[in-house]
Parts: sequence; structure tokens; C-alpha cells
Amino acid sequence: MIKLDLSHTVSSIPLDAYIQDAKYINNMLKEKSGLGNEFTGWLTLPKDYDKEEFARIKKAAKYIQDNFDVLVVAGIGGSYLGARCAIEALNGLFPTNKVQIIYMGNTLSSNYVAQVLDYLKDKKFAINCISKSGTTTETSVAFRLLKELLISKVGEEEANKAIFATTDKNRGALKQEADKKGYETFVIPDNIGGRYSVLTAVGLLPIAVAGGDIDAMMKGAYDAMIDLDNEDIATNPCYQFAAARYYLYKVENKSIEMYVTYEPNLTQLSEWLKQLFGESEGKDGVGLLPDSATFSTDLHSLGQFIQEGSHCLFETNIIVEEPNFDVMINSDKENLDGLNFLAGKKLSYINKKAFEGTLLAHSEDGKVPNIIITIPKMDAYNLGYLFYFFEKACGFSAYLLEINPFNQPGVEIYKKRMFKLLGKPGYDK
Repeated sequence: MIKLDLSHTVSSIPLDAYIQDAKYINNMLKEKSGLGNEFTGWLTLPKDYDKEEFARIKKAAKYIQDNFDVLVVAGIGGSYLGARCAIEALNGLFPTNKVQIIYMGNTLSSNYVAQVLDYLKDKKFAINCISKSGTTTETSVAFRLLKELLISKVGEEEANKAIFATTDKNRGALKQEADKKGYETFVIPDNIGGRYSVLTAVGLLPIAVAGGDIDAMMKGAYDAMIDLDNEDIATNPCYQFAAARYYLYKVENKSIEMYVTYEPNLTQLSEWLKQLFGESEGKDGVGLLPDSATFSTDLHSLGQFIQEGSHCLFETNIIVEEPNFDVMINSDKENLDGLNFLAGKKLSYINKKAFEGTLLAHSEDGKVPNIIITIPKMDAYNLGYLFYFFEKACGFSAYLLEINPFNQPGVEIYKKRMFKLLGKPGYDK
């Protein structure tokens, strides 16, 4: 379902040089023998997911749709990025689904949090708190404030029915609270890290509430799991993509990968990719810096640098062949804007030509390598396929760098510094 085009990378990518790497890393992933292997549950998740929990997710989603105006997703990083990415990709930025999805717990901004709480005062809302430990500062602060508001509106007994906890199966502060208060709970599996968790309850409950077809999404991921279980780099686009990224980084000395989309509703897909690859590869002094742009919008800000600036980056374009909606350009009698040459053309056609023109300008004139990943349509099936494609490519890429794809030790450093400044017990040294 995915087309990979490496014909615009300026230098030819010698995929044959990675034949043995592909066989070795494919086996390492399959046998779960590499660094961080205890967090590779995502590899077989599309087959092994908990079917009973999946049914409960759909039931809970229906309950939320029938009883609430808003679902507040409280989570940060992998605990919300995948869900937000999927919801915006599938529904667009002006959705018509019954329940509005709002995000908290992903910032400590008093401006943002205060405005969200004020907005919720007159809304019938439910909460999905997503945290494995239940002590993540940003999420826990938001959850405390949300609970306080909800209880003040409906009382504690009704509030408990409107709170859904996605957390560890057996332990942690959120699990303990959920058991005490009677929240319905869903599991963050022990063998799947946050940035690989979009196809678990972490992503599936909010996506289902927003009207996403999670059955089709899991089918797409399952088909990707089958299709990409292939050690032959000549026929595996996932490994080809990973090898191309590695070559451009190591041989061509590119330090930045810019994820490019031509649809504003895919901006959060780029944000999800930035966490996936940034946390997986950015350690031990190595790794590409993941960046993003939405064209043609950002061609009027970043376009000059990409075209003629320092040669530090390459672009990975994510292209959707068939739009979900389209608009026709009509003729105008006066033609003062000079656009009658576009009359009778669909906006999707013009957007496609913007992509093709930009591709030629950047790769041929600017000598900026471009990778193109194309999917036929942005629907739940193709998005599930795409999620799995990128997750496996990321694992493969990190193993090419000989690092652990599944840990993030550097993330804890800012927390320790912050806790000390805040006077948290135990962080005074």
C-alpha cells in the first residue's frame, strides 16, 4: 500500500550495500535479540492485541459519544501525539464528529490550561487520563485540575463514571487511584514504549471516540506487519527507507530530516514522527534532527532556506494521492486576479503541481535530497499501515546506528533539574 520513491535523492542510494544489514537486523527484530528487545511488543501487536480489551474500547467509545460533548485527553508525548495525529488526519481540522476532542496534560502553560478549563465549564465532558506511572508532572497537574472541575459540576460519583484511565496493568499511582475510585481502565502494555503505543488503548480509545474505524486501522497495521516481514531490502520499502536515511546521514553528512506534507491536517503526523525518530535515534551523540514543514504554507517561510541555504537537510515527503474532499476553481468574468488559467481545475490538482514543482526546485535546482512516501488515501486502513511502516523503519534505523531504539534516558534530565528547582522531596541535591 506504500510507494517509496528514491529517484530524487540527488546521489543514488546504494541499497545493495545494505543487503546483509537488512538480513541481520530483520532477524534481530524477529527474534527480539537486539538492544531494548523488552520493548518490541509493537512488532506483533496487530496480531496479538487483547481482543477483549479492544471490544471494551469500542463500548466505552460509544458510551462517551452518547453521553458527552467533549473528551479531554490528558497525556504528553506518546500518550497523546499518536491519537491527535490520527484524529486530525482522518477527520480534518474542522471535524463534524459528535464529540469534540481536547488535549491537556501536554504543557505547563498557565495560559493554555486556564483557557481550556474555562471553556469546559459549560460543557459536558469526560476525561481520558493516559499515563503509565500516573506521576508525569504535566499530565498529573492537568488531571488534578480536570477532576476538580468535573467534581464541582457533577459530583464525585458521576465524575468517576466520566473518567477513563489508560495506564499500567498492575501498578502505579493512576492504576491505584482508578481501582479506588472505580474508573474504567485500559492497559499500556509493559513491552511497548510510549512512542510506539498509538495502536494500543493509548491511541485507540480517543480515535474511536472521534469516530475513527479502529477495526480498519488494525487491519492496515496487520497487513503492514505481514508485508514488511521480509529481509530482502530489494523488495522491502520499509528497509529501503531506513537505509536511505542512514546513507544520507552517514555518507552525505545530512544532519536534519524534514518531514514534509501538503495537507494541514497531517501536521500532527509530522509531530508524531518527530517524537518517534527523535527519541529513538537521538542519543549517544548520533542521530538525525527531525524537523517538519507543511507546504505550500511553509514554502513562504522556510522555502528560501531549503532552496539556497546550507546543505544540512533532506526532505521526506508524505503524499496522499486521493484527497478526502475537493474544491473546483471557477472562472471569474473580470479575472482581476489573473487566475482564469486555473478555471475548471480542482484544487487537489493544483496542490499536486505545487508538490511536483517544489520537488524539482529543491532536488534539481537546490540539490536537496528528497524521499517520497505515497499512500493512496488517508483513511483508517492506510493510516494503520503507515503507523506500522514508520515504527518498523525507526527500529531498523536505530539498529543501523547501533543504538537502543526503545529507551530515552535523556528525557529524565530536565525533570530532575525542574524538580530540584520546585523543591520536590528527594531532589534537593
